[in-house]
This record gives sequence, C-alpha cells and structure tokens, in this order.
Amino acid sequence: MSKLYFRHGAMNSGKSTALLQAAHNYEERDQLVLLAKPAIDTKGDSKIDSRLGVAREVDFLITPDSNLRELFREASEAAQAFAGKPVSCLLIDEAQFMSPSQVDQALEIAVLDGVPVLAYGIRTDFQTKGFPGSIRLLEIAHSLEELKTICRCGRKAMFNGRKVNGEFIFDGAQVAIDGDAVTYESLCGTCYLRESKGMLAYGFNAPSSFVPTLGPDSDFA
Repeated sequence: MSKLYFRHGAMNSGKSTALLQAAHNYEERDQLVLLAKPAIDTKGDSKIDSRLGVAREVDFLITPDSNLRELFREASEAAQAFAGKPVSCLLIDEAQFMSPSQVDQALEIAVLDGVPVLAYGIRTDFQTKGFPGSIRLLEIAHSLEELKTICRCGRKAMFNGRKVNGEFIFDGAQVAIDGDAVTYESLCGTCYLRESKGMLAYGFNAPSSFVPTLGPDSDFA
C-alpha cells in the first residue's frame, strides 16, 4: 500500500531542497513525478525555490477551496498522456498551507489511487501554534520524519521566529510569506523563550527566575 509521508522541520531545514532531491531520485530511475504547492505560497510564484538556488516549476497549484484529489487526477492524466507512463509519486511543498480536507484527500491519493504522497512543511507558526494542515498531517500521515536544523546557539531548532525589519515580533496573522520586510529565523526553545520574554502561544509565562541554559544537545550528540 502506498503511504502519505509528512517530512517536517523548522524554517531553513532544507525541506524544499529535500523535495527536489526526492523528485530527482525518482526521475533518475525513469519514474514520473508531479510537484505541487499551495497557491498561497507566493514565494517563487509557481516554482519551488530552495535556498541552494535550485528551482523548479510545479505541475499544479493547490488553491484554498480546491479538491486536491481532483487536481491530482487531472494533472496525472495529462502527464501520463504526454510521458506514456503512470505517475509514481506526488510531492507537495509548503504542505502546512493545505486545509485539513486537502490533507485527507492526499491520504486518499495514497491509499485509494496507490500513489505515494510526500508532503514537506513546518509544524508550527511564529507563535508556536500548529498550522491546520500540519495538525492534520500529524494525525493521519503513515510516516513522520523530522528534518533537523540548527539554532544560532548550536542547539536543535524547533520553533520559527518572525522578524519584521530585523526585529522579532510575536503578534500578527498566522501567514506572512517571507520576503523583503518579513523574514524568519529558526530557534531552539531556549532562544525562542528568550526573544519572546518567556511567552508561548497560549499565554504560558516562564517564571521571572527563568534563566536560559546552554549545553550539549542530545539530538546532535
């Protein structure tokens, strides 16, 4: 049985690069793949852009109210007619921006249509709240894999800090695509709490005696 995979990581953990590498691996073995991403991700327009400078056009964009399985079926039929072989895998970038129902449809593609679906994205926003798409992926994906990256202090990063004009902010809309004014920095829990002055998404306040400690990180031992 084909599976739905969720490969997640903080910002700058190489998710888009890993997706493009996976696509290359399939195609190197003469297998046909389709690439997609939510239309809300305007970075790179209709391309998947990696930080290494590699970019590739997607085969279709996932609009907010669209049925992912229907979009896949249309794109798959067109690709198969052109290439003369069936689609072997669907790869989705920025999967956190999918709706929960679209994640369910990704599972249907894997289970009912027999095509593996590899979804890449982040779990939480700049306030440490889960994206609806990511929450659903964590609930139903057959396989979960964390792509790791490093905080500025050397520990494993797990949160995403939002900066506007170089300053960390912790209020605002959940979605703000990175560009000239808005940027993101992946942070470990210690550095995130330091920048947020001990605040987490649901009002948790660290005690006034909170002192960040730095030491060996078992994830990188």
